[in-house]
Amino acid sequence: MWPALVTLLLLHSCLHGQGDLREDLTLLKTEFALRLYRDAADPRNETNVVISPAGVSLPLEILQFGAQGNTGRQLAQVLGYTVHDRRVKEILRTAYTTLPNSGQGTRMELACTLFVQAGTPLSPCFVEQLSRWANSSVEPAHLSEPSGPSMQAKEWASWKIAGDDPGGPTWEHGGGAGLAQLALVSIMSFQSTWRQKFSSRDTQLLPFTSAQGLILQVPMMYQMAEVNYGQFQDPAGHQVRVLELPYLGSTVSLLLVLPRDKDTPLSLIESHLTASILHVWTSSLRRARMDVFLPRFRIQNHFNLKSILNSWGVTDLFDPLKANLKGISGQDDFYVSEAIHKAKIEVSEEGTEASTAAALLLLKRSRIPFFKADRPFFFFLREPTTGRTVFFDRIQIYQHLSSNKRPFVRCGNKHSF
Repeated sequence: MWPALVTLLLLHSCLHGQGDLREDLTLLKTEFALRLYRDAADPRNETNVVISPAGVSLPLEILQFGAQGNTGRQLAQVLGYTVHDRRVKEILRTAYTTLPNSGQGTRMELACTLFVQAGTPLSPCFVEQLSRWANSSVEPAHLSEPSGPSMQAKEWASWKIAGDDPGGPTWEHGGGAGLAQLALVSIMSFQSTWRQKFSSRDTQLLPFTSAQGLILQVPMMYQMAEVNYGQFQDPAGHQVRVLELPYLGSTVSLLLVLPRDKDTPLSLIESHLTASILHVWTSSLRRARMDVFLPRFRIQNHFNLKSILNSWGVTDLFDPLKANLKGISGQDDFYVSEAIHKAKIEVSEEGTEASTAAALLLLKRSRIPFFKADRPFFFFLREPTTGRTVFFDRIQIYQHLSSNKRPFVRCGNKHSF
């Protein structure tokens, strides 16, 4: 799996036009992830979704170091915490310095770079705080040039994420890019192999029923595996099946949630999700030997974070008359003009086979049970030790490209092959 995202915040100058707390933070970050997911995965929009809550919250945390007054209060309210709290700062800083990387094939990177127009003064205190936060740094840039922000951010993103497509996000629709003084770019990438691989020889075309009721033949991966599995009920009484697929040499795992009843729309499950419910589900899984069917897919999309954050009450940050980011430069003359989020994820058979565990909890059935993701489902990458939600995703529709029959997943107005 190779998911990656780019989150970009473009700032303009207004002058130019422990214990319990750790658990509380985990719940707050999960609630933030769910809220972001719900707004991105509008039930009226039956398309696929991929987002990274961790990659979105990072630049907002960095902006907190420079935000003051009502601007700072709005950021703290939407995140649920403030990095100005010493205990919160220590917990998050530790979490960012212990990303799950392994020589066995797992790599996770979370980084943020602040591109600064030459001659723009910055507060030494802000620069120090930024440089000590999640592998972040400050880089000089020529943002006043017409293509400056998009090109430099794109080059940095391509360097950080090997294999990323060259068509990075731009601010071409935001207007006034040539007046930009700062560009805050956040990137998160994750790459790993399955603990127990899917064999490409077992992949075959099988039916997948889309959210619209269309039945399509899609490449379905298969393996008989020992997994963590559970069946649960949400507050509205809807039954769901939850499956966890671990990665080799990593604490990160992929958790899939599938409505048990084929007639239950995925949106009904999504609307009742809470951080507490997800915690109960993920902590109550038991080992089971199962036949696992999972479609091979690749999706990508992008979102206008500005509209989402505005709907959450973060308005002053984007208002040139109200924004208070005085802590960034010592001058009260900055506001955020654009906030863009781009993400992609790929799930395939690739992985490395590992020895299986001896302890099993077999389900009480007369035959081997199975988990078959042959209809809409959502899934998320999670690090159980920290509760960090790395990516949150939804599969609603699967289509074929008629010209060459190669499978692809449609998400919004982009086609991912």
